[in-house]
Amino acid sequence: MTRYSFASGPAPLPADVIGAVAADVRQLASGPCSILELPFTHPAFSRILEGAAGTIRELLSLPDTHHVLFLQGGATSQFSLVPQNLIGSAAQADYIETGLWSHRAIEQASPWCKINIVARGNGQTLPRPDTWARTSDAAYCHFTANETANGLQFHRWPDDNSAPLVADMTADLFTRPFPIDRFGLVYASAQKNLGATGLTLVLIRQDLLERSNGALPAPLSYARQASAGSKVNTPPTLAIAIANHMLKWISSHGGLVEMEEKAKQRSAMIYSAIDESMFYTCEITADDRSMLNICFRTPTSRLDKLFLNSAADEGLFDLCGHVDIGGMRASLYNGAPRDAAEALVQFMKYFEAKWG
Repeated sequence: MTRYSFASGPAPLPADVIGAVAADVRQLASGPCSILELPFTHPAFSRILEGAAGTIRELLSLPDTHHVLFLQGGATSQFSLVPQNLIGSAAQADYIETGLWSHRAIEQASPWCKINIVARGNGQTLPRPDTWARTSDAAYCHFTANETANGLQFHRWPDDNSAPLVADMTADLFTRPFPIDRFGLVYASAQKNLGATGLTLVLIRQDLLERSNGALPAPLSYARQASAGSKVNTPPTLAIAIANHMLKWISSHGGLVEMEEKAKQRSAMIYSAIDESMFYTCEITADDRSMLNICFRTPTSRLDKLFLNSAADEGLFDLCGHVDIGGMRASLYNGAPRDAAEALVQFMKYFEAKWG
């Protein structure tokens, strides 16, 4: 039986990336030892770090005005670190509240600055960027590009016509092109599209580094990490090496344009199965549906549970919705094969025929 994971993270990796990582664990081709033993001060690791940063710049067309930081921990840590690093002399920041993760970002930023909620979604539809009531004296404007728990994704980008834009792109960084030059800061943990847990990327514009709070511990300071080349403390070397392989894989498989096209194709298959059914429902407005996290339900919670158990019996795992949301969620990031979406659609039709 072929097994597929639809987990929201850590997400599946392509087989050849897993093979390359396995080889690194045994022994680096260009180093003296396993990646597990490699000192972060060794030239071999410097080459890995520089290679990853270079591919990031190529894939995103990242301007020289922006730094690439390889930091520890998940994106959740950035919820409080963003205001501590960016609030500067301002007293407030703008936030867009659209789902579970933007709500948590607001909660954790609140102790560090005044929060202006300048737009809200209703759980089914996202507020268009041109309707955000942004304030002129905010330190920055924060939004979550893809709400993984809710199945919502912005498909229009805000203009950089006010406070610097800050985006949590944990779910969709490297899945599609976007105008990075409009953003002051973008952050994303790596376990969805770049490999392993423990690594968070921060892409930050040079001028914003001047705002960093000097009292912050060195590993938590964007300015000090930028100055030290992400080596204020021991970086997550294995996670960076995995991300380096995944970045090369993305680049060699058509880059961000091709990643987006494949994501659209995978999600379209599942959304079509939902929309053509009288059994499954998706509450999200079509224009705001995520191409990475497809959330849906059967007519009852009892059938939802039966669906999940039956899917696992057929080799389709990790389809449970977020614990705070319920229902089902199929997460399909860069490493997900088309076959996974096809297998899920086939099972959905079988389950509806049996229980609908």
